[in-house]
This record gives sequence, C-alpha cells and structure tokens, in this order.
Amino acid sequence: MIESSTQNTAYDEDFLYVQIADRLGSQIRQMVLKTGEKLPSVRALSQEQGISLSTAYKAYVQLEIKGLIEARPKSGYYVRYTPARSFDEPKREKQANESKKVSLDEMIAMVYRNFSTDSIVKLSVASPALSLLPQAKLNKSMIEAIRLSSNSCISYEGVQGNENLKKHIARQAFSWGGNILPDDIVTTQGCMEALVFCLRAVTKPGDVVAIESPTYFGIFNTVQSLGLKITEIPTDPTDGLDLDYLASAISKQQIKACLFVPTFSNPLGYCMTNEKKKKLVELLAKNEIPLIEDDIYGEMYFGKTRPRTCKSYDKQGLVMLCSSVSKTLAPGYRVGWCIPGKFKAQIINLKLMHSLSSASPTQAAIGHFFETGRYDLHMRNLRKALHTQCLRYTQAIAEYFPAEVKVSRPPGGYVLWVELNKKIDAFELYKQALTYKISISPGQIFSTDSRFTNFIRISFGIPYNDEIDKSLQTLGHLISNF
Repeated sequence: MIESSTQNTAYDEDFLYVQIADRLGSQIRQMVLKTGEKLPSVRALSQEQGISLSTAYKAYVQLEIKGLIEARPKSGYYVRYTPARSFDEPKREKQANESKKVSLDEMIAMVYRNFSTDSIVKLSVASPALSLLPQAKLNKSMIEAIRLSSNSCISYEGVQGNENLKKHIARQAFSWGGNILPDDIVTTQGCMEALVFCLRAVTKPGDVVAIESPTYFGIFNTVQSLGLKITEIPTDPTDGLDLDYLASAISKQQIKACLFVPTFSNPLGYCMTNEKKKKLVELLAKNEIPLIEDDIYGEMYFGKTRPRTCKSYDKQGLVMLCSSVSKTLAPGYRVGWCIPGKFKAQIINLKLMHSLSSASPTQAAIGHFFETGRYDLHMRNLRKALHTQCLRYTQAIAEYFPAEVKVSRPPGGYVLWVELNKKIDAFELYKQALTYKISISPGQIFSTDSRFTNFIRISFGIPYNDEIDKSLQTLGHLISNF
C-alpha cells in the first residue's frame, strides 16, 4: 500500500507540473505575460501555487524547452516568446502569376529533387525527422510479426488487408468519434493510393472534383492525372474551408466529389471546428456528393484530445476517410487504409485490379506495433516534440524575419504557412535559399495556376537545433534583402 501511495504521489506531481506549464504557456501566448517580463522565482511559484520546489522547477524547464521562457544567470526566469504576426483575415490570391518563367510542373520537380539530398536543410519536407521515429521498436515488431505468422508473412494477405492491423485501426477510430468495424476498412499502399482508389470509385474522366486552395500539390496532380477537372475552394488560415463558396460552386456546376484535408490541412495547418465539419457533411449529403477525407495529419494534434473527423458525422456512407502511418510512424512502410462507407465494393474491386493485396510484412509489423501499445506511447512523445518545435520555429521567424511577415498558428501537423511582402517572389526566394543549402516550399506549388507567389511553407518536422536556427536566420536575411 505504501508503494502504491508513493507512485500516486509521483504521478500527481508529474501531472501538476504539466498543468502549471500549460497555464503559464497560455498566458505567455495570449500576451498576458509579455516578452522580457520577469517570472516569479521557483520558490515564489512553489508558495503561490502550493506545489513542491521540484514541481515548480520542472514547470519552468518545460516552458524553457518550448522556447517560451529563458533562464538568466543569477537573475531568474524571463518571458522569451515573441508572438509572430498571425493572419488577421483570409488571404485569397485570385490572380495567377502571369510572368512566371518556370512551369508549375518544373517548380514541383525542383522541390522534389532536393527531398533526398543529405547536405540540404529540408524545411520543405512535411514529415517527421527520422530521429523522432522509434526505429528499434519498429524493428522488434517486424521480427515478432514474422515469427508469429504461420507462413512468415510470405503469402498474400486478404484483399482488405491484415486482420490484426484492421482491428487496431478500428479501435483507433474511437478517438475521433468513429464506430468502425474491421470489415469496414480496406488497407492500401500509403494514403495516396487510398485517395486514388476513392477518386476512381466515384468519378470518371471529365468529372469535376472540388479541392482546397491552397492545397498539397500531390493532391491536384493526382486529380488531374486521372483526367478530372478541378474547382478550387478558398480557405481561411484559421477557419478552413469557405462553406458558402462551396455551396455556391455546387449550385453552379456538377461537382462529382470533394477531396479535402479538414484536420491540419497542408499547407495552411488549420483544423475545421466540429460544427463546420458537421455542416460540410450535411451540405454534401444533401447534394449526394461523396467526400474523400484525407486524415493523414489527424493524429498530430497539440491539444488534449484528438479532433473529430468528418467521417464521424457520416450517416449515409458518403464520406470516404483515408489515412496512413507515413506521417506518424514509418514513411517507408507504405501502410495506409481507407474507410470507404457505401463505396467499399468499388474500392475492393479497384484494389484487386491494381495491386491484388498489400505487402504482408509491413502490415503485420504495424499491426503488432499497435497491439503492444507502442504506438500510443510513441504518439504522445511525437506530439510533444512537434508542439515544442512549432513554438520554437515560430519564435525564430518572429525574431529573424521582417516585421511585416505573417505566419499561421497551426493547432497540429507539421507546417507553417508564411506570408511575405507582396513584392517577393517565393520561387526566386526558394532558388536563393538553395544556394545556402536551405530548401523551402514556394507558395506557387500549392495551387493549379501558380498563385500564392508571396507565400512559403516551412516544415517544423526537424527538431530545433543550431543548424535550424542558423538556416532560419539566413532565410530572414534573404527575405529582408530581397
């Protein structure tokens, strides 16, 4: 009993320091506590909050790690955080860049080429650094999954995928409001294959598909490669999709499907509210339009709970949710899935024609990783790391970039959307930065007609270090001198 009581006390103290740090952090971000302001001493905080000195110290260390405060020798703790300028209202670029000398395809190809170059600081890659991924534990799950398999994972999986993996995906769905059975799921080779299957299931060449603007270039490239036409729906960096614009577009043209990223959209990083997600589902259901929901970033939330999905509001089976572990756990494993609702038969038929089945070893390994509880532990650590990195990158942008620069405030995901002076050409900035071994994503590549010429996307997937700090400082100088 004494041991149990001791453990509970330790747990309570851990919980307390996180609570204290969260409250102070909120006050700093809301500028109740302002940059340069001195904080109470550790002893004073301890007495004020009725907590131990150790708990007070750990709360300050947590805030220091996140870059919100700094310790000054023989002086105490001070607020370090300088709020970057955020978007005050939607920024909707309506005119294409008429003077572009390089085609959109060439721009995208140039950015892609640098994704695998080791000598370049990749602020352009919206994925986790390998150091944030549990490589050793994944290896153990792979070995165990093969050992436990009756055929060492060398035979074909069923067309819908590994049963153990589907079972745990269904359990994970509970966190986003889903009531999903394993048989509702079809596994795929990554999220992009899931998106392709869903598009092909509900459209034919020549049909119109609605997507966000701006959006990840892989999405509109995929839609266009299937011979489909695109209508772009403007988005707000805070609130997400303009539902009124979407409703108007639906009334004016025959939209056959919508493909949106409602949770931590790339590149804006917004998360639509539950109310807007529900309204979106109801609007599309009323018009019998399928929604392909790309939820690949849904698990990377910075708040206390996982955001709900559009799929959780789906009553007619019209929402087709797609996701994978590529952004959370193992990009190279290519393990994805879709929950296609009423279109399951079409998806299964497409998978049979396209790939027959998914890779057995990687699916079994991810299923085992879920089963052991390693995934939940890993995600708790990854979310903390990403939240800290988001704050540190934002702080550096506030310090190093010109005062007129504005930056998004994503509540999750991997990316910051940065608005520069209108005179700056983001692609020219990209080329200049590349001469300093720094890769960014120019805004032009996030629209079908090279809009967003004075925007850039910066990923905070790499842990903040001296190299990142120097790179952001260099980028700030380039922007200032442009």
